[in-house]
Amino acid sequence: MSKVILVTGPARSGKSEWAEMLAMQSQKVVIYVATAVENSDDQEWQQRIQQHKQRRPQDWATLEVPYELSTVLTDAKSNNCLLVDSLGTWVANLLEQDELIWENIVREFLETVQLVAADVIFVAEETGWSVVPAYAAGRTFRDRLGHLVRQLGGISQEIYLVTGGHVLNLGLLGSPLPSRGN
Repeated sequence: MSKVILVTGPARSGKSEWAEMLAMQSQKVVIYVATAVENSDDQEWQQRIQQHKQRRPQDWATLEVPYELSTVLTDAKSNNCLLVDSLGTWVANLLEQDELIWENIVREFLETVQLVAADVIFVAEETGWSVVPAYAAGRTFRDRLGHLVRQLGGISQEIYLVTGGHVLNLGLLGSPLPSRGN
């Protein structure tokens, strides 16, 4: 039986490092699913990507998947552990999709997650802990990511919050909200 794990928290909190540790403990073939799109014009972004690459074990395969997450999940085998880093970047990559298309992408994604044969660890940013963004695109991003993380949390077997360099197992400490039916 596959396991779905959600690791969430603010920027630079250690989410990816915790997810990497969980993947190493899985005893499965780890496939790192990078949602970032490399941009040679943005040196700081390239440096972040390099830091992630250097931290990963050499025997991990890497797939660059900025858009088609559902396809990668469908193709995964039961002896795999997929580490998807990150959902925030994936949402940003698809931000220009209109609301109806986005809702269809999310529905397909969540249906696929529930059928995936592999263990999957998702890393997701928490973006709604600050001021409401002043621009429509920022509000759309924050709302889409927040809604996606909530829905994914509802179907995950394990949920971790990483903040301040500490890990909280929300499955042990928290109680899920009732489903809103969407």
